[in-house]
Parts: sequence; C-alpha cells; structure tokens
Amino acid sequence: MAGWRLFLFGLFTGLIASAVILILARGSPGRPVELLPPPDPPGIQVFVRGAVRATGVFHLPAGSLVEQALQAAGGALPQADLEGLNLAAPLSAGDEVRVRFRPTAVLTPLPGALPAATAPAPNHRVNLNSAGLAELDSLPGIGPTLAQRIIDERQRHGPFARVEDLLRVSGIGPALLEKIRDLVTVE
Repeated sequence: MAGWRLFLFGLFTGLIASAVILILARGSPGRPVELLPPPDPPGIQVFVRGAVRATGVFHLPAGSLVEQALQAAGGALPQADLEGLNLAAPLSAGDEVRVRFRPTAVLTPLPGALPAATAPAPNHRVNLNSAGLAELDSLPGIGPTLAQRIIDERQRHGPFARVEDLLRVSGIGPALLEKIRDLVTVE
C-alpha cells in the first residue's frame, strides 16, 4: 500500500507543479497597446513666388503672416508691387503668396499714333530678360497673363538664353513664337 501512496503523492505533486508552471508561464494578460497617430509637424508650408529673391515652398511657424513669408523668400525685389498685398494677413498651410511686379511706365501715344497694345516699333525689340509686365503685354498675342508667366519663368529658371526658350512658357506655342520672334531679344 505504501507504494500506491507514494505513487499518488508523486502524481498529485506533479499535477500541482505543472499547474503552477502553466499559470506562471501565461503571465497576466496586461493592457492593450494604444497606438497614437503621429504628431503633426509643427508649422505650415506656403508657396511664395513672383517678385521675390527666392521662389519656393517655405516652412513657417503656425500663425505666420504674409510679411514673414516674404522674409523667408529673401525679401521682395525692388520692382515688386506690394500695394495690393496685405502683409499682416495670416497664412495657413498650403497658401500661395504671389508678389506682382510693379508695372513699367507706359508712354502716352501721340494723337494719330498706334494704340499702346500694338507691337513695338521695328527698331525697338523687347528684351525678354529685363522687360516688365506692361512691355511684355504690348507684344501681339501676349496679354497680361502670358506676360506674367514669362516673368515667372524668368524668375524661376533665370534669364532666357535664346528666344526659343519662350516655348517653355505655358500658353506659348510655335505659332505665337513666330509671330513675335522679330519683336523680342534676349540681349
């Protein structure tokens, strides 16, 4: 009988030890992990272009004003027209600040002369690298929108190396280029 007792004692001891090991191995279920969304990057991004020293996307602190965007772009060029720009306006992410160029002086035509919107005189070619909005606008087929695009292209990519570089400007195709080729220069 002592053999049975010893056998039963060993069996129960083994069962209890196994139960304790299983309970300890499981551990506590713990708390579920809560994933937080990544924090928003501080500040905003705004696009500044036109009559500024450096066109591009700039990172500014949240709550920045148009004036701070101009400072980030290196400041306005001397020929910038800041009259229509509210420097105290607050900016938000994705805003665009467009600084226009000051219109160049337009000579008043003499009575009986051609209207200002006609092509420049044959002996006067418009320099694509220095002309202002009004001078470019005076070219046939070039309105204020295309004139501004020409200026923007010049600001973004530097001076035009040749007249054919105008084809990079959206809205100017081969036909329009041929129409104004003899009226413009890059020198």
